[in-house]
Amino acid sequence: MEKRPNWESPIQFVLACVSYAVGLGNVWRFPYLCQMHGGGGFLIPYLIMLLLEGVPLFYLELAIGQKMSRGSIGAWTAISPYLGGVGLASVVTSLYLCLYYNIINAWSFWYLFHSFQSVLPWAECPINSNRTGPIEECERATPTQYFFFRETLNISPSIEENGGIHTGQAMCLLLAWMITYLFIVRGVKSTGKVVYFTATFPYVVLFIYLIRGITLQGAFNGIKYMFIPKMEQLANPNTWINAATQIFFSLGLGFGSLIAFASYNHYNNNFERQAIIVSMINSGTSIFASIVTFAIYGFKATVNYENCLERVRLLLLNTFNIAEDSITNDNVFTWIEKLNTTYPVQFAEIENQLEACDLESELNTAVEGAGLAFIVYSEAIKNMPLPQLWSVLYFFMLLLLGMGSMLGNVTAIITPLRDFKVLNGVVCLFCMLVGLSFTTTSGNYWFTIFNDYAATFSLLFVVLIEVITVSYIYGIRRFEKDIEDMLGHRPNWYWKIMWTITSPLLLIFLFVTYIVNYIRGGTPTYQAWDKDSLQDNKQQ
Repeated sequence: MEKRPNWESPIQFVLACVSYAVGLGNVWRFPYLCQMHGGGGFLIPYLIMLLLEGVPLFYLELAIGQKMSRGSIGAWTAISPYLGGVGLASVVTSLYLCLYYNIINAWSFWYLFHSFQSVLPWAECPINSNRTGPIEECERATPTQYFFFRETLNISPSIEENGGIHTGQAMCLLLAWMITYLFIVRGVKSTGKVVYFTATFPYVVLFIYLIRGITLQGAFNGIKYMFIPKMEQLANPNTWINAATQIFFSLGLGFGSLIAFASYNHYNNNFERQAIIVSMINSGTSIFASIVTFAIYGFKATVNYENCLERVRLLLLNTFNIAEDSITNDNVFTWIEKLNTTYPVQFAEIENQLEACDLESELNTAVEGAGLAFIVYSEAIKNMPLPQLWSVLYFFMLLLLGMGSMLGNVTAIITPLRDFKVLNGVVCLFCMLVGLSFTTTSGNYWFTIFNDYAATFSLLFVVLIEVITVSYIYGIRRFEKDIEDMLGHRPNWYWKIMWTITSPLLLIFLFVTYIVNYIRGGTPTYQAWDKDSLQDNKQQ
């Protein structure tokens, strides 16, 4: 029997877990939840859920992988021949994720390649075929929206309409899968080398962005918005549910990746300390990334707010006979009141043209997912000095975050399959061929459906079965002895209470809540881009 390979050092294992757990969700999901649920106030339920749910379950999966030294299918079969299906469910869920997740890396490649231009292509609208002015769809939307929805996705009006494969996106997807394959071709030996870069370089970029972000005009408006808590949100049940869900998915529980990574550890490796370290790094990264994101939010909101004030100022100057230097952005509102009082009839004629400029409402505009990563950030980047430099850095960071998560998910599939002698290349080729469907004109709608529905329900169910199995079928005392055999001491009362009572109850609550919300939500809908109305319209 071939000897199972091991990580060369504990630091490789930690970096692999960090590279896997710290992903796009830390950059585009956590800041959105902070914005939605009271800024700094969201950190309270988030950190509580980290202690009640995140760290204990992370610890449990590492312990199982290290003890059994097998992938998820083999590990659960070793616990009980009847539980191989739990491991299989993890593999299938990871497969679902791998089918669509690399398209995000393809988008990152697309933006990265387009960043090497004298003028960023999303900075201004392209000229129409008659060369008489900008393309109408772009002019009526914004250049960043146009570049994402038309140039990047070439999106169709609905999921039923399919205009074929986007060649550029297909090539970028092929490149993403080729790099993924090279990262895993020699198993843990090649992965262990790659994670030194994929786990650390995003922090370099985030730090550079933090320095740049806090020097931008209006950045502190965004940071202040993040850290001033709206404590009334703590009374909102959805705040706690979203905090628990974010912890759950951010740490990558249930996919089998953590079990696979831990299976390559030496038997007496101190996974207890590593579980705490990786969990804290992951949550710290979410908060760190949020500071950077809210600095960018503040900059973008301030630019939009001042542009709005400037449009109002020009409207007033063009309507009333006033010296040009009389009205400034600082006194626009004073002049509106004054002119409304002095010239009520004339003011009434332009009242419906006046925009309601409000910095707070700009900051309240919550965006998540691709909208934040590829539209909001692009909007901010184009307004920075040397936008090409910041664009290359940002999209390279997104690429590394996405690739790091892909490494974990592909490892979750190939580790148990390698026991059955299935080749890595076959897995990558299969996922790439199926993934081509996400490069079609309707592909973004399928991506959204997969992202919303492919993993959530199954992951909650898998981890609930895991923790109940370990605590009540395998037996908590037997599990304690296994840990003592590996670490030299038994887990303390905190871990045992979490595994036997707190975490199972929390998972049952989340599981039931998800089902209830799904049923109450009625017919599932998706957001469709309508190039005529230039907005997201809900489709069934």
